[in-house]
Amino acid sequence: MAFKIILALALVAIATGGTSAHKAHSFQHYHGPVHGHDQEISWKDKHGHHHHDYVAEPHYKFSYGVEDHHTKDFHGAHEHHDGKHVTGEYSLHEPGGNIRTVKYHVDKHGFHPVVHNSGGIDHHH
Repeated sequence: MAFKIILALALVAIATGGTSAHKAHSFQHYHGPVHGHDQEISWKDKHGHHHHDYVAEPHYKFSYGVEDHHTKDFHGAHEHHDGKHVTGEYSLHEPGGNIRTVKYHVDKHGFHPVVHNSGGIDHHH
């Protein structure tokens, strides 16, 4: 989860760090953290050191996005975790004009994406 926040902040820094000749729009939203009773977990690392931490049922929502008309950088993502189910979507504007959108959910059997492509250059002719 910390990686997602760092990624969102990096995207904001990239989107707003250019010249003043153009404006880029970016956003980030996060709501969390966890709910319910925590549970202590312990493990031993590869060096034999014992570690302890606590886990709880995660409940969060996050989203981020960048819209830069100068560089044509358009991408974003959002995800929701209700403690048992994860659903989300991310999209990006590819160099050929295609917009790739991936909608997904995660369950005990793994990551299940559905990819949609639209608006790209047709190379079938």
